[in-house]
Amino acid sequence: MARSLTPVLTIAASLTLALAAAPAAGADAGKGAAARAITYEATARFQHHANAVKAGYVPDKYCVVNKEGPGALGYPNFNHTLDNSVDPAKPAALFYEDDGRGGKRLVGVQWLVYDRDQNPATDDDRPSLFGRAFEGPQRGHFPGQPVHYALHLWLWKKNPLGAFETYNPAVTCRPGTTRPPK
Repeated sequence: MARSLTPVLTIAASLTLALAAAPAAGADAGKGAAARAITYEATARFQHHANAVKAGYVPDKYCVVNKEGPGALGYPNFNHTLDNSVDPAKPAALFYEDDGRGGKRLVGVQWLVYDRDQNPATDDDRPSLFGRAFEGPQRGHFPGQPVHYALHLWLWKKNPLGAFETYNPAVTCRPGTTRPPK
């Protein structure tokens, strides 16, 4: 039985209005708040994991944990047709966590932009969104993934370290759900 999207859409609409009306410390802060409101609105439908899959986001079966410290990403769902997007409405990845009832709960999003010259030592093409510079350039995380920049946004679950940090210590991976060591 599908849950109603009405509460999620009501929250997204409220956040959209609040962010758009928030006093800005400057023009960039106002643009960043407006862009975040666009992301809330665009990703609200992905609270239902099945909607993300229908939209082309491919689920990874493993939960990604931070191997160097606290926190996790959760379960990444990538839509590689959206790689190189800096559109706030079109993140390349969605991150989910187990909801405790056998389903998935949307917690964050990510944009991924390929480095133009594929040289991790240069960063003259670093993109930005929400008034934030992307992290990187960084080498690919799997064979064939180009050198890239990434920007994470913990939009649907508060990150105590900050909304744009890579890992969220409030997100956990259940035992047995992470990728086995090689």
